[in-house]
Amino acid sequence: MTASRLRRLIIICLLLFSPIGTWQPFVHAETIKASQAAELKNRFRIDYMVDKLTLVIQRNYGSAPVVVVLPDGSKWYSNRHPQTVKWVDGLAADMIYIEKPMPGPWQLLGDITEGSTIQKISELDIDVEPFPQPLFQGERLKVTARLLGDNLTMRMPGLDFMVEWTAKFSSQHIIGEDNFVTGTIIVGAYKDNGEDLDEVPDDGVFTGAQNLDQPTGHYTLNVTARNNLFEREYVMPFVLSEQPITAEMVPNNDPLKGIWQIQTSIDDTQVLLDQTHFLFELVGPAGLQMPITLQDLTSVDQILYLPKVSDFGSYRVKGTAVSTTIDGREIVLNLPEMFFNLIEPPTPGPTAEELALQAAEQAKVEEQKAKDDAIFWIVTVNVTLLLLGIVGLVVWRKRQTLAKAMAAAEKRLKENPAVEESATEQQPESIDLDDIDLTMPDEK
Repeated sequence: MTASRLRRLIIICLLLFSPIGTWQPFVHAETIKASQAAELKNRFRIDYMVDKLTLVIQRNYGSAPVVVVLPDGSKWYSNRHPQTVKWVDGLAADMIYIEKPMPGPWQLLGDITEGSTIQKISELDIDVEPFPQPLFQGERLKVTARLLGDNLTMRMPGLDFMVEWTAKFSSQHIIGEDNFVTGTIIVGAYKDNGEDLDEVPDDGVFTGAQNLDQPTGHYTLNVTARNNLFEREYVMPFVLSEQPITAEMVPNNDPLKGIWQIQTSIDDTQVLLDQTHFLFELVGPAGLQMPITLQDLTSVDQILYLPKVSDFGSYRVKGTAVSTTIDGREIVLNLPEMFFNLIEPPTPGPTAEELALQAAEQAKVEEQKAKDDAIFWIVTVNVTLLLLGIVGLVVWRKRQTLAKAMAAAEKRLKENPAVEESATEQQPESIDLDDIDLTMPDEK
């Protein structure tokens, strides 16, 4: 008997002779490896006592969704299946929720990852790490969550894309608190991608990144994990407290000196003074980025002198404080940004002598301008009068010449009446002035 036939006989014997009372319908299925695929053909069995289950199948990245073959030979596809079945297919996995599955041997057809396990899960749940208390405004918080299948952490590549995690804060609307008018706000999500605070991608540990820069007060945390197959929710009340560490820019009495100070204050009833440290970054014109640290604190109230700045313009200071609470929890606080401006000093005004000299120069300029204006107008008036005189003289000469011509014509008519009559008969009704001979008679 060959080894393959022996293995097959052993499996059949285990299935046939296992006592029904000891059969566990919700345990994980056997691991399907590539070397066993030809023999087992990606088969698994569902017991008749199972009312519902979720199949989680890991495929090679980018492969098509699997095809599910039922015991009666019918097939299900990701886009064609009964309404009682819910199917989510990702880039590297399939999640299939089945109500009242048909008992018997099932088979999967697809590019299933070598060494992966076909998981048969009866219950899906989430495990969310609760928020610590006290929790401070602006704190950088790292919390985790897990997706559980039958109380075991689910882990597979691509699971981050198949489950959507959402974290929300809902104000409890307590009168007098800063968040009294705050409603429900989305503050972050949980990711298993190896980025930001998440340590390892696809390890089944989803790391949360919440924005805690919110008004202080009593809230209710609501974490939801959902996809088309399921939706699970985690609810927790908590209090968001004011920061026990503050840093404020001290008003500068002489902003022209370029020296500014930061006043730090620590509530030693909540955090340890000797384990509190500050890291600031001064950002200014011309690409200025200067780190500034304050480590050895000697008092709960302390002054930090910033380096002197010389470039005129706007500056901002970004700050972070690291400390330890009195109950031993390590915290990192993002402090509010601070701003100041270095203003260019005004140019000093002129002295009395300079003002007198400027007045004298201005008087000379105005006097010269007045002279130039007077000469201009005198010349203009004289030239105008000269032109008017010439025009008047020409008109007068014209009139004198016309008068003399008329007198000479009248005299000739008186001396020779026949000519007058002949001229009268030949004279047109109207005389054009242009036809009059205005030449002067020769004087003899």
